[in-house]
Amino acid sequence: MSKITFIGAGSTVFAKNILGDVMQTPALQGFEIALFDIDAQRLNESEQILLNIKKTSNSTCQIKAYTNRKEALRGAKYVVNAIQVGGYDPCTITDFEIPNKYGLRQTIADTVGIGGLFRNLRTIPVMLDFARDINEVCPDALFLNYTNPMAVLTNVMNTYGGVKTVGLCHSVQVCLPNLFEHLDLDPTGVKYKIAGINHMAWLLEASKDGVDLYPEIKRRAAEKQNEKHHDMVRYELMLKFGYYITESSEHNAEYHPYFIKRNYPELIERFNIPLDEYPRRCVNQIEGWKTMRESLVNDSNLEHCRSHEYASYILEAIETNNPFQIGGNVMNTGLITNLPREACVEVPCLVDRNGVTPTYVGNLPPQLAALNRTNINTQLLTIEAAITGKRDHIYHAAMLDPHTSAELSMDDIVSLCDDLIEAHGSWLPSYK
Repeated sequence: MSKITFIGAGSTVFAKNILGDVMQTPALQGFEIALFDIDAQRLNESEQILLNIKKTSNSTCQIKAYTNRKEALRGAKYVVNAIQVGGYDPCTITDFEIPNKYGLRQTIADTVGIGGLFRNLRTIPVMLDFARDINEVCPDALFLNYTNPMAVLTNVMNTYGGVKTVGLCHSVQVCLPNLFEHLDLDPTGVKYKIAGINHMAWLLEASKDGVDLYPEIKRRAAEKQNEKHHDMVRYELMLKFGYYITESSEHNAEYHPYFIKRNYPELIERFNIPLDEYPRRCVNQIEGWKTMRESLVNDSNLEHCRSHEYASYILEAIETNNPFQIGGNVMNTGLITNLPREACVEVPCLVDRNGVTPTYVGNLPPQLAALNRTNINTQLLTIEAAITGKRDHIYHAAMLDPHTSAELSMDDIVSLCDDLIEAHGSWLPSYK
């Protein structure tokens, strides 16, 4: 029996979507679905929810929860990762509260920036533990990474973990449909191309019947900027740099040095930037789960419709050899020629029996590559810090972050990093 292992199965709603999709896919029937999480209660809840879906979908998949990670992984053909190390309390709280004391404000703090940096530092050692287990008990497995910070963790698993890894993010497949819906444009029949790095990939082309749609996109976007809306940062970046970016405005507000600035407080109101957005979401999700739990866990008639998540479509394409295209995060093996080869990039990939095959993009427009490199700098120095254990590289990564360096002096950045290291305590390895 082939096996799909889901690490972080306590992410119950996400596990429901990914594995519910698997049970809706004819080519994936008969697989064992192995669940692992360090939270026994959430693990059991996810198992029960999936058993409910198995019943209503008449799936022949076998659902099994494991308390031993290595046994959950043993013999797996596919591994799906959706962990969060440290959770909201205490680690996300720390990621926001300590920088706030220095006047450094954030919105999401899970990709780059000072919050993303420290999320990486506490997650990389755990991921490398996974890699050691995988190399021992399922060395040929394909690792599907959904955990943020996407680019760094996918890079580490490929480069230092020796595990065949592709990173998957929602932002690529919803980019054009959401943009066109907001601008009252019809996406039917539109050809488009997206490439860059995770959360900073670019809608490079959008055309229909040979007609470039960008002039109309920009015209409508400029009109929208005259009133408050949810996507003002991305529209402003497009109007200034020429191209639309994949991830949301609340994310991109903190990826660049232009929007969250103490000396220009009016920008927060002007661009409708939701400071401290991620902690609010976490609190709402925790409260929401308290009421959602009963309806999901105890509903023996729970049904599921296949979602837009890539995972089941990737597995289906490999199992059936029916090709499927994704936007995947992979190592830059000459794919984007004006970004560093050491970087993880997000490019169109073809999936079939051969696995995930990334496609060549060539040069990005120079201004877009330059913006990507500002974030890649911090990503690569973060990896250097995690692999070498040298505290200086933490400082370097923070000093190179566009938002942090635009707001704080070098001395304050060093002090902030020291305070975050101390506050994280045992959630971080020791740095020399």
